[in-house]
Amino acid sequence: MTVFLTDADVRAVFDWADAVAALRDAYAAPPDENRFPARTMARGDGLWLRTLSGVPGDGGPMGAKLIAASPRHRRASYLISLFDQETMGLPALLDGHSITGFRTAATSALAADLLTPAGPLHVGVIGSGFEAQNHVRALAATRTLASVTVFSPNPASRARFTRELADLGLPLATAESAESAVADAHLVICAARSLDEQPTLREVSAGVTVVSIGSTLPEQRELATGVIARADVIVADMVDEVIEDTGDLIAARKSGVDLAGKVVPLADVVSGRAPGRPADDPDAVVLYKSVGSAAQDLAVAAMCVRRAAERSVGIELPATITPVSK
Repeated sequence: MTVFLTDADVRAVFDWADAVAALRDAYAAPPDENRFPARTMARGDGLWLRTLSGVPGDGGPMGAKLIAASPRHRRASYLISLFDQETMGLPALLDGHSITGFRTAATSALAADLLTPAGPLHVGVIGSGFEAQNHVRALAATRTLASVTVFSPNPASRARFTRELADLGLPLATAESAESAVADAHLVICAARSLDEQPTLREVSAGVTVVSIGSTLPEQRELATGVIARADVIVADMVDEVIEDTGDLIAARKSGVDLAGKVVPLADVVSGRAPGRPADDPDAVVLYKSVGSAAQDLAVAAMCVRRAAERSVGIELPATITPVSK
């Protein structure tokens, strides 16, 4: 039968360490571009429907995530379907809202672990909402954090950020500007765009690692062109989409920034096919740029389904689809 996991079910069974481990396994699988095609976007009358699909190479469930959104009404719904690779049965459907945030942060934590030097990390965060908080939780489950400093334009939002993360027992501080939040950081997390789509990160220091997850469409901006130009290495979860479909990289290319030789797939870094951070250059600036992918959604969704089965969590639907002979 098919099990449905509500968003509350997903939150109840989710675990950061297990998510990062599942993603590490997913990205270490042999590369095959046919398994995870580019996302598609259907648009009409101010609405859009995004589809991310994939067939994992490790034999785990294949499936897709659908995002139905009305930007003008600020409403969206997320649905993930998982199919068994042998039987073609439908073992699970999941509300994908929290999974989307969880998988983004867990993948960023995986990338940051590979791209930052060993040792405790000083982290600067631009943004204070759901994604920003998730990133700190994911990082705290992966690395030792020496400090976390947050900037958000609204002082109340900054205070809420530190209050919501107080249970982690980390040194948490707020800053009055993005520049001061990232001034002494080893790792910068960009998880908020300005309302007018002007970049929120304009300068970076030598040796820093930047994680950028807030610009995933051509009309969105998060990083100044100078930051892209300063990066020695750009690690992308989906190379073509990061280069062609994100406002940050589109603007950089239009300004004449040469990306040749800079951009490497996250899968190559995880598997060891590419080094990521240059070992011989402590001042190198490394950027991880994410648009999200089905590999992330399916790995984390399958992990949640496994943990839900162990804990008898979820709703067994009264009917399911029946695979047919073809």
